[in-house]
Amino acid sequence: MAFVGIYIPLQRDSSTALSPVNAVPVDRPQVATIESGLGPRHQLTYQQWVSVLEREATVMADQRPDRLNILLGDSLSLWFPSHLLPTDRTWLNQGISGETSYGVLKRIKLLDKTRPRIIFLMIGINDLIRGVSDETVLANQREIVRYLKQAHPTTRIVMQSILPHGGDRTLKQYAALSSVNASEPQKPPVWVERLPYLSNTMIRTLNQRLAIVAQEEGAEFLDLHPLFVDSQGNLQDRFTTDGLHLSLAGYQAWKSQLEKIPDSPPQADIPSL
Repeated sequence: MAFVGIYIPLQRDSSTALSPVNAVPVDRPQVATIESGLGPRHQLTYQQWVSVLEREATVMADQRPDRLNILLGDSLSLWFPSHLLPTDRTWLNQGISGETSYGVLKRIKLLDKTRPRIIFLMIGINDLIRGVSDETVLANQREIVRYLKQAHPTTRIVMQSILPHGGDRTLKQYAALSSVNASEPQKPPVWVERLPYLSNTMIRTLNQRLAIVAQEEGAEFLDLHPLFVDSQGNLQDRFTTDGLHLSLAGYQAWKSQLEKIPDSPPQADIPSL
C-alpha cells in the first residue's frame, strides 16, 4: 500500500492525540492543529493545508497509480491511521481539520487531474457545529457529488454518513484528554461547547436525506452511523477520544466497512461482454 503524506513532516497517524477543530467561519483563516505525542506541534493555516493537499494531488496525477483511492473530508479523514487503510491500493488523504461542505466544494477541482477508482466523502459535522442549515449541507453535498461525477465519470463516489457525537459526555471527555495532553488547563474550543446542543437524532435524520441525495445523483452511500451509536444514540465511548474525534477502535470500525467496498476498476477499464 502507498499512502501520500509528503512535503512537510506532519504526523497524521495519531488516534490518541488531541486534534481540535476550530469552529470559525469558512471565509476566515483557520488553524489546523496537528499534535502528536511523538513530535512537536505543527500549525498550518487553512490555505496552507490546501496548498499541501494540492501538491499531493499533483503527485498522484503525475504518477497515475492504478489503484488510487481518495479520502475527502475533515479531521476525521485527516487522522485516519495509514496502517489501518486497506493495503491493496494507493491512498490519497485529502482531509483538513475543521473543514466544511462548502470548503470541500471550493477545493475539489484540485483533484481534477487524478484518476481515482473510489472517492470516499465524509463531510458535514463542522457545518452543523457552526449552525449551517440541513438544507445547505444537503445542497453542498449534492453539488460536490455532481462535480465529482462530471470530473471523474468512471470513478465510484461513496458518500459516507455523518457520525454521531458524544452528546453531554463530550465536555467531560475533552477535559480528561486535555489533562493528559497539556500541563495547564485549557479553555475548550467552541465545538466542545456546541456539540451537546446538536441533536444526534437530527444527524440520523440528515443521514437518511443524504442517502436519498446519493441515490438521486448516482453515488453510493455508506451508512456508518448505526455502527458507531450506543443505546442512547450517542457516539460510543470506546470509539472516541474526546466526543468527536475517533479513537483507534473507531478507525478500526470504520476500516471494517471500507474493506466491504471492493476496489473495482473504473468502468472504462472493464472489457465489454
